[in-house]
Amino acid sequence: MQRRQFFQGALAAGAFTAAASATVGRHALAALPEPVLNHSAATAAPWVPPGVTGAGLPYRPVVTLNGWTLPFRMRDGVKEFHLVAEPVVREMAPGFVVNMWGYNGQSPGPTIEVVEGDRVRIFVSNRLPEPTSIHWHGQRLPAGMDGVAGINQPSIGAGKTFVYEFQARRPGTFMYHPHADEMVQLAMGMMGFWVTHPKLDARGRHPQIDAVERDYCFLLNAFDVEPGAKTPTVATMLDFNTWALNSRVFPGTDPLVARLGDRVRIRMGNLTMTNHPIHVHGVEFEVTGTDGGPVPKGARWPEVTIDMAVGQMRQIEFLADEPGDWAVHCHKSHHTMGPMGHDVPTMIGVDHRGLVGKIQGLAPDFMVMGERGMYDMKQMPMELPPNTLPMMAGQGQFGPIGMGGMLTVLKVRANQPPNDYRDPGPYAFPSGSVAFEYRGPVPEAVRPPSPPQAAHGEVRRGAQGGHGGGAHGAHGAAPPPSPATPATPAPAAPVHRH
Repeated sequence: MQRRQFFQGALAAGAFTAAASATVGRHALAALPEPVLNHSAATAAPWVPPGVTGAGLPYRPVVTLNGWTLPFRMRDGVKEFHLVAEPVVREMAPGFVVNMWGYNGQSPGPTIEVVEGDRVRIFVSNRLPEPTSIHWHGQRLPAGMDGVAGINQPSIGAGKTFVYEFQARRPGTFMYHPHADEMVQLAMGMMGFWVTHPKLDARGRHPQIDAVERDYCFLLNAFDVEPGAKTPTVATMLDFNTWALNSRVFPGTDPLVARLGDRVRIRMGNLTMTNHPIHVHGVEFEVTGTDGGPVPKGARWPEVTIDMAVGQMRQIEFLADEPGDWAVHCHKSHHTMGPMGHDVPTMIGVDHRGLVGKIQGLAPDFMVMGERGMYDMKQMPMELPPNTLPMMAGQGQFGPIGMGGMLTVLKVRANQPPNDYRDPGPYAFPSGSVAFEYRGPVPEAVRPPSPPQAAHGEVRRGAQGGHGGGAHGAHGAAPPPSPATPATPAPAAPVHRH
């Protein structure tokens, strides 16, 4: 993390001061905090205000997956933050970088953490080539602070700084994003997380929000980055090909780490253009909150998958009581794949024999792809366009991982120290607890005999329940035989054709 002056880069100091003073009062401008920028894609440790130690912090800080928390400063009892909207370069996975728009050097921008009842002041400086605004999604605040350009405020012009000020009136899981040229700016990665921690009673409790040992957060976002490209296609409606957790794709996502027995909270927000059924392996969880507030305890129920609709926030909680490495991923199969073109044909079952040799005579590097499915592509490296991530990437301790994209791993360890978020490495499986290959004889499957085929043009009818028989048969049909009398099949009736 590094600190540097706002106008280092695209804007000169004089131009910035003139533009800012046009929209910010002298008192506010004199108090403008220096922005803090971060260009690392690693998961940062929880941020604690300077001078605060141990029990002095009235909440457990969140940990943002492959992200960080924005520092604030106190001024006259108000928590002040400085967001810088700017072009950024995000490494989505090792060797795969994308040109985005974001905040303070990152997409998503840094997480903002406050406590219920706090007065907050957020300075937003625009270093984008077009106007922007910020909507504080889910917050209760004055209408003039809601951030919809043209309705609640003038847009923040390029080179200008605006100030938002309001009270964090209720605890919960929220986010921030533009409401100005929204299609382009969201597609380019402009978004961030906001957490308002609850104000606790004298006993350090809240009636609906329990204490946890680990509190994680991330946004679900998506980009259309064609193979070999670096800038997303912003006009895409649904055919995205890069499905991400906090603008990071597997194997670039850091793990969610827990100590055995920890109570864990995961906060999620969806700023893509489709829903995502997020599945957590190894545990059952409860949905304990939404962007509307905490879910009453009597209204919760156990789940292993939560469907995240567009624009929704959800927080889930579980007890990390099963040691191991557990996948956390979207259950839409294409969302756990890396970027690929949308025009790749399905070649499953196509016999390439006799054709491959002829093509390789013209193109020696030609490879057969997809006739047995796509897993061969993981086992057989092939040349890709520059700056392109394979569809399935990553190696586990047992070989190639046939997934990618919107995926991370929950790592539960008995010996993980409290408040330690470092990756503990691969899980040491107890002896005899790993699925293994059976090497004995495999008998042929027993299949029931095929039913007799009716003669062409006829319908076979049994004594009970055949076409036209039984209680629903034709008018005047005889009743079915008594159970004591063996049934005699009736001759098949011909089908009259007209």
